[in-house]
Amino acid sequence: MKTTMIMLFLALVSWGASAQHDHSSSGHSGSSHSNTAPKMKEEPRVIPSIKVKHSLLATSILDNYLALKDALVDDNSKKAASSGKMLFEALGKFDLSSQDASKQKELKEILDDAKENAEHISENGDKIDHQREHFELLGGDLKDMIVITGSDRTLYQLFCPMYNNNKGGKWLSASDKIKNPFYGSKMLKCGRVLVEISVK
Repeated sequence: MKTTMIMLFLALVSWGASAQHDHSSSGHSGSSHSNTAPKMKEEPRVIPSIKVKHSLLATSILDNYLALKDALVDDNSKKAASSGKMLFEALGKFDLSSQDASKQKELKEILDDAKENAEHISENGDKIDHQREHFELLGGDLKDMIVITGSDRTLYQLFCPMYNNNKGGKWLSASDKIKNPFYGSKMLKCGRVLVEISVK
């Protein structure tokens, strides 16, 4: 009787060990399967494009705007003030009569806003944060302007999501490489391309 009980006990232990081994091996197999699941490929982001007519009318304005942008990238508020003054003057020299009569009123409003922002930048050579606030508004003004007037070059509208307490800020650049004018050396590479503005 003792022998039978011992044999029965050993059989049960052996069966239990075997079942445990099968269970852990199937669990391992499932885990291995989940680790080797194919990863989804990230699709490259398509950048929207706006086409504008070729025109030299805004060349001086764009040159001075881009010089201002570079000064802010370099954290140079004095140079930004100087570029802001030159931009203000270039905006004042724009010939509204060169545009369709139907667009002149809208364009005058855009230019007036842009001049006000450029003037603030030129008068605050010791307040780079204030300059950057007006520079952000200026980027919208100039984008609206070149949609009407045209451009002599391809431009990119870039976006920094962290600027202005995470509300974000936009600017124009002649390059799609990010050099952030809102943070300069603190976060030079923060941003992404929103729109390409190309010449027809």
